Amino acid sequence: MVYLESPSTDPHFNLALEQYVFDCMDKGKEYFMLWQNDNAIIVGKHQNTIAEINQNFVKENHISVVRRLSGGGAVYHDLGNLNFTFIVDDGDHIDSFDFATFCKPIVAALEKLGVKAQINGRNDITIDGKKFSGNSQYAKKGRIMHHGTIMYDSDMAVLTKALKVSEDKIASKGIKSVRSRVTNVKEHMQNPVPLEEFKKLLLENMFAEGTLEQGVLTENDLEQVRALQKERYDTWEWNYGESPKYNIVKRRRFEGCGNLEVHMDVDNGIITAFDVFGDYFGNGDKAELAGYIIGQKAEAQALENAIANVNIDEYFNNMTKDDFISLLTM
Repeated sequence: MVYLESPSTDPHFNLALEQYVFDCMDKGKEYFMLWQNDNAIIVGKHQNTIAEINQNFVKENHISVVRRLSGGGAVYHDLGNLNFTFIVDDGDHIDSFDFATFCKPIVAALEKLGVKAQINGRNDITIDGKKFSGNSQYAKKGRIMHHGTIMYDSDMAVLTKALKVSEDKIASKGIKSVRSRVTNVKEHMQNPVPLEEFKKLLLENMFAEGTLEQGVLTENDLEQVRALQKERYDTWEWNYGESPKYNIVKRRRFEGCGNLEVHMDVDNGIITAFDVFGDYFGNGDKAELAGYIIGQKAEAQALENAIANVNIDEYFNNMTKDDFISLLTM
């Protein structure tokens, strides 16, 4: 098995790197990777992105939101978290969604470091019943990509706030994440060390099994990864637009304007229906306003462009354009 290390902490790049290794590198070899991301929420392939994140907090704290190829729930990454990936042939000894096969080497390595971990539930690794690793898989054409998190010294306060769903009522056909009690590995080490030292120790234990050999990513590899990143993982269409159909109801009171209740249907990231109710004053025809909004991406910049020449005060007396956009997107 070949060990590869990412040169980047950009989550968009790292998810592109996983796909590149899976799709394009020598399929006669199997791969193991350790990598880290700057602050990010990584959502599952089948999830409704907007239903999984606290949009205000994510925006204010410059947290990236990126969709991965595999299913499962949304997870939070920061530089206190270490991610691992196995890319292997789908042999007879590996069943579909056989998480234990890939979690066992991590559990064994942690045991050598004095940490007793258990493989629990569908896709978790825990310590004393608390989750520190969530795992997911993607399979295609006889190959499996298995990846998981190792929360070593993550900021739990940010994790909780970033994944907290807003007060708005969102009824979605997407699969909602199951929130579990979580812990950091560092809290369970008799002699805690910095994450880089932990990563080194983990690798030493993995290499000690005699199954790993060091691999190298060439400049050509990295160029192709960056191209894939630009084509897919940097795009709104992939990270948000792949969301399933959902409807959303947003209610908010604006001083001087009144109470507004917005109803929207969204399909594949595009607004397909819009209506608004409330005790506000306005002379504009809301059906006319809906004409500007329907067909737009459910994100701030697209909506700002769509109503750039619209006088919002005509529809909602004493409301600013910024307040209206925030009502639709936050």
